[in-house]
Amino acid sequence: MGIRQRVATWGSLVKFSHSIFALPFALIMVLLISRERPLSALSLSMLVVCIVAARTAAMGFNRLVDVEIDKANPRTKNREIPSGVVTKREAAALVVSACAVFVTGSAMLGVHCIVLAPVVLVVLLGYSYVKRFSSLCHVVLGIALALAPGGVWYALTAEWSWRPVPLMGAVALWVAGFDILYSCQDEEFDRGVGLFSVPSMIGVTRAVRIAALLHLFSVAMLVWSGSLFHVGIIYYLGVALFAALLLSQYLAIILKGISCIDQVFFTRNGAASVLLLLSVLIDAF
Repeated sequence: MGIRQRVATWGSLVKFSHSIFALPFALIMVLLISRERPLSALSLSMLVVCIVAARTAAMGFNRLVDVEIDKANPRTKNREIPSGVVTKREAAALVVSACAVFVTGSAMLGVHCIVLAPVVLVVLLGYSYVKRFSSLCHVVLGIALALAPGGVWYALTAEWSWRPVPLMGAVALWVAGFDILYSCQDEEFDRGVGLFSVPSMIGVTRAVRIAALLHLFSVAMLVWSGSLFHVGIIYYLGVALFAALLLSQYLAIILKGISCIDQVFFTRNGAASVLLLLSVLIDAF
């Protein structure tokens, strides 16, 4: 296997392209803070390194923990580890390396960051086990991704404050909602093997309604966050576009059924986060 193909395989293993879910909100927090205080290039670069490393560790660990489940699930049996393209040892080495990079980056950001680095890793890695005993796994995943903007705030200000909480809440609710939609694909499988998820517990129809409610509250939290940081009208236009893209997912489900979720899930949620980031960028300047 050539180097280019190998890199693509590793990227596919940890779904590197899905960094688009957490990274834009981290950068949004950077822009909001930059309106009030100067930021160093070193801090910004270390933040990006930490976010990518943390997500790589979490995703790689999830693939390791779930390897037997993935083998049994027709939808996931061809993933890199179950299919043998990547060995467990290689995946474990990637997770350890990513954790080491995250801890090193945290240390470079300051003592206040390195102290909390182990706690962050516990949350990120611990998520992988939650679906074995609780349908709140979607919320835990949301909290894990919400640590990105929260971590940016704390890393750059070294202050405990309620100001980043609404944006963190928006991310947590947004992620929990789309993870519920995504897990609708595995409703029957999860129920059959005893895994917990909202769809496996209450069915797809009611799960979609709960996801929609979470997304409604997520948009409200974005509006609240904007008021706390005194943003301009462009930001709120971005929130409106964000809401429209979320709504489009539900319209697609109504028209085509839940089977279309794999087609619209990544593109529309990714576009929503990027458009919101662009609105904050334009508003900031």
